[in-house]
Amino acid sequence: MPASPRPPVRALRELHVSAQGLGCLPTTAFYGRPDPARAVATIRAALDAGVTLLDTADVQGLGAGEELLGRAVAGRRDEVVIASKFGMVRSADGAFQGLCGEPSYVRTACERSLRRLGVDHLDLYYQHWTDPAVPVEETAGAVAELVSAGKVRHFGLSEPSVATLRRADAVHPVTAVQSEWSLWSRDIEAEVVPACRALGIGIVAYAPLGRGFLTGGIRTTDDLAAEDFRRGQPRFSADGLAHNRALLDRLRPLAAERGLTLAQLALAWLHHHGPDVVPIPGTSDPAHLTENLAAAAVRLDEDDLAAVAEALAVPVLGERYAPALLAMTGN
Repeated sequence: MPASPRPPVRALRELHVSAQGLGCLPTTAFYGRPDPARAVATIRAALDAGVTLLDTADVQGLGAGEELLGRAVAGRRDEVVIASKFGMVRSADGAFQGLCGEPSYVRTACERSLRRLGVDHLDLYYQHWTDPAVPVEETAGAVAELVSAGKVRHFGLSEPSVATLRRADAVHPVTAVQSEWSLWSRDIEAEVVPACRALGIGIVAYAPLGRGFLTGGIRTTDDLAAEDFRRGQPRFSADGLAHNRALLDRLRPLAAERGLTLAQLALAWLHHHGPDVVPIPGTSDPAHLTENLAAAAVRLDEDDLAAVAEALAVPVLGERYAPALLAMTGN
């Protein structure tokens, strides 16, 4: 396994972050019930290793994710770039109720996130999927006001269409687009990635390990906790997992020949796409954190990339989200 040096610094427009960030979703919700002390230890280990971009959202654990992140970075605020999100509405019991981009909601959501995190500003504030009922210009204007007030430093969008991205950027500069991007989710490559590069906007790749599938550690639904949200997603159905293992079967020897784990190969492939791409693999396990960070130092040559491309000829079975959630991402 390659050494794990401190990740180099990359720029998302005018925001400088580590080449690899940490997705904090697994620290509180959706993937079972992680141990809070271990999650905090993982976040602090990431800081010690030179990771600066920490990504959370107000819907993660109904705010518990932000609270945990706040505890983890207490006393180290000047070392971190905190990214959070607004706009996905959930009820007290966790049910998804839709999206909201109303300016008043944006302001309220920001105040709540600041309070839970225990900070006076957010470095990067994303709209968490676009509300079709509210023009994105109004939402972007609300974030611009938060920037003017010093409560937000940079504006981001999660999974926007190219048209939405351009409209928002015309109101207030968009620093980063966060979208799902991995060896089995490549939808953004055709249009969104070129648009970001034309506008000078950075790209943050979430779920770069296919929500854990690309690590090779999930073979059947029995490998997932009873409350794990992946159980309800098509690619993690019994048929989806059985079919999609063919992709791993092709990738596994490629990784082994290069002295890499499957996770490192998947992350190195994303790093290859350019210095404007920052993957944010999520984990609450310090050992997995170390494994993931080593990928930032891996360099894939033309033969490596050709071999990966050949492996990707295997079609993926299943949408990345269940229908109701997938519909929320469309804009």
